[in-house]
Amino acid sequence: MKKFILTTGAALFLSIGFSANASAAAYNVKSGDSLWKIAQKHNVTVNQIKSWNSLKSDLIKVNQKLTISPSSGSKAAPAKAKPAPKGASTVYTVKSGDSLWKIAQKHKVSVSQIKSWNNLKSDTIRINQKLAVSSSAAKKAAPVKKAAPVKKAAAPQGAYKTLTVTSTAYTASCRGCSGITATGINLKKNPNAKVISVDPNVIPLGSKVYVPGYGMAVAADKGSAIKRNKIDIFFASKSTAINWGVKKVTIKVYKK
Repeated sequence: MKKFILTTGAALFLSIGFSANASAAAYNVKSGDSLWKIAQKHNVTVNQIKSWNSLKSDLIKVNQKLTISPSSGSKAAPAKAKPAPKGASTVYTVKSGDSLWKIAQKHKVSVSQIKSWNNLKSDTIRINQKLAVSSSAAKKAAPVKKAAPVKKAAAPQGAYKTLTVTSTAYTASCRGCSGITATGINLKKNPNAKVISVDPNVIPLGSKVYVPGYGMAVAADKGSAIKRNKIDIFFASKSTAINWGVKKVTIKVYKK
């Protein structure tokens, strides 16, 4: 029988080749690393890394040495994810530790693009937030609904009487004015208050009064010049009070 003689050089070559193929690659954990990041970098799964290193949890520490590649033939290479079909929307779900910069780097886009596609006003994102990371995904996103316009408060329901009165206007910023009404409202601290001055013998203090062109007000003040069918309407600014002038209005006085 013919014998095959292995020379010393050939034996050494085969020994070195087998050793290099069978040895596992080592990875030194760096600050900011996680098993998920390491797995993505080396195209393996988190479970494989945990199995190769006998890890019971996902906790790792800086400078920890991890076996990344399995011994030859010991593990099958992880299946590569199928590429998304052309034209498909790309939506990313934010994970713990993510930032717009990291997401932009991963998807090879810019931070400003992600913010534009998702109508973001700042760099703040939250876990499980869905982000469009492509222009096609942004176009397919549901349009933001505009907030319904705020309706003006309607006049209260209930019995009321109508009065035609002469109306004037005043402001709390006059010289010597305290700005505090007869019922204790500080108009200087509450410039948006709807207040009218009345004759309490005609319109009881505390009554709700609807004044056309002014809105719902409270009869919270009185004055020596305000007698019978006359009212004085409060405005925060002197110019607005002057613009109101003197006019006849038919008001609704609701029963208390």
